[in-house]
Amino acid sequence: MWDLDLWMSRQVVRSSKFRHVFGQPAKADQCYEDVRVSQNTWDSGFCAVNPKFVALICEASGGGAFLVLPLGKTGRVDKNVPMVCGHTAPVLDIAWCPHNDNVIASGSEDCSVMVWEIPDGGLTLPLREPVVTLEGHTKRVGIVAWHPTAQNVLLSAGCDNVILVWDVGTGAAVLTLGSDVHPDTIYSVDWSRDGALICTSCRDKRVRIIEPRKGTIVAEKDRPHEGTRPVRAVFVSDGKILTTGFSRMSERQVALWDTKHLEEPLSLQELDTSSGVLLPFFDPDTNIVYLCGKGDSSIRYFEITSEAPFLHYLSMFSSKESQRGMGYMPKRGLEVNKCEIARFYKLHERKCEPIAMTVPRKSDLFQEDLYPPTAGPDAALTAEEWLGGRDAGPLLISLKDGYVPPKSRELRVNRGLDTGRKRTAPEASGAPSSDAISQLEEEMRKLQATVQELQKRLDRLEETVQAK
Repeated sequence: MWDLDLWMSRQVVRSSKFRHVFGQPAKADQCYEDVRVSQNTWDSGFCAVNPKFVALICEASGGGAFLVLPLGKTGRVDKNVPMVCGHTAPVLDIAWCPHNDNVIASGSEDCSVMVWEIPDGGLTLPLREPVVTLEGHTKRVGIVAWHPTAQNVLLSAGCDNVILVWDVGTGAAVLTLGSDVHPDTIYSVDWSRDGALICTSCRDKRVRIIEPRKGTIVAEKDRPHEGTRPVRAVFVSDGKILTTGFSRMSERQVALWDTKHLEEPLSLQELDTSSGVLLPFFDPDTNIVYLCGKGDSSIRYFEITSEAPFLHYLSMFSSKESQRGMGYMPKRGLEVNKCEIARFYKLHERKCEPIAMTVPRKSDLFQEDLYPPTAGPDAALTAEEWLGGRDAGPLLISLKDGYVPPKSRELRVNRGLDTGRKRTAPEASGAPSSDAISQLEEEMRKLQATVQELQKRLDRLEETVQAK
């Protein structure tokens, strides 16, 4: 009888290959030490990562700056390390381009968005001149988000309650969602997987799903959470959205919604009474959502399924120190041979610490069930095609043989249409400016890197010929 009870109790536990996912912080020599993380109270992650670089917003005197380091350049960061420092006020949000690992966008309190090109190997001199400056907001810009599948399409949201969609290739704002759509501060914006829709949360306590090209609200939910603190909303799988917020009693909550039936949530769970806003990170390959609270010392994770109760708590990674921000690595930057399904970059006061989320498996072989084809670095559409009404999901790649980041791709900007770009006046003497010299030095470094790469290929070719 006891054996039968034991068997029955085991059947009640839901079967999931992600039940035993655990977080593993990096060793001290694999962290980025002595970085002065921003003290700003704005609720963004303050960190952005891709397979080449980690970028984080820093304290800076006399303007706004953020630090970009090659992923492998761990350890103590030199206090004189060159930074990206073109903004005249604090930087509030940064985002890497999903189709070019050398291009990053930044939004700032100076009301501008800037797009930067980072050379392979990182900066050797301070970077003050962006590839393009996007000016159109009248108040600080707190959110920047790249279109997931269309080339050079960037969204920005400002404290002027306006969302602008830019074609970075021309430097022009091609779509505007004004204060008639959002009458108050915009807390979060998220693109759908194919970039056809955006999901926003606003201080007016409404979550909206919007078709940005038409400027129409497809669906909206008033008060998804009863509390007054900020709500976050992201798209998840199968036309659902996930929100984080607070109850009337200031308890933190997470909820899952069907966008076609927003009257009642599919699932609503209360978590704790902490005050930090929960930042959700969703992985469409595993259907796991990770919740990271600013000021928390933990990361909770849940699995989303297509059957009730839809949102299943998996586990929680806990540590001693609280997080000031968090970066999330795209799937192609993970170590698949170690069954790593996610990696976070936790910002401490003076440190950035990678945390690997791993599924325990005994085999060293590639685990196909953990790594379905994932979004690759190539855009599925041009900006013109998307603006013309076309939609497409991401172009998928296999991670079976690992992912090797391609060499840097140049971001092409049509200078004639780039009216927002700041140009420095030539000096009266006719001598080249310091920015022009820096640009020439940068081009020289790129050429040298190309020559070195060609030499390596030639050497390999000669070895192959000799072997035959």
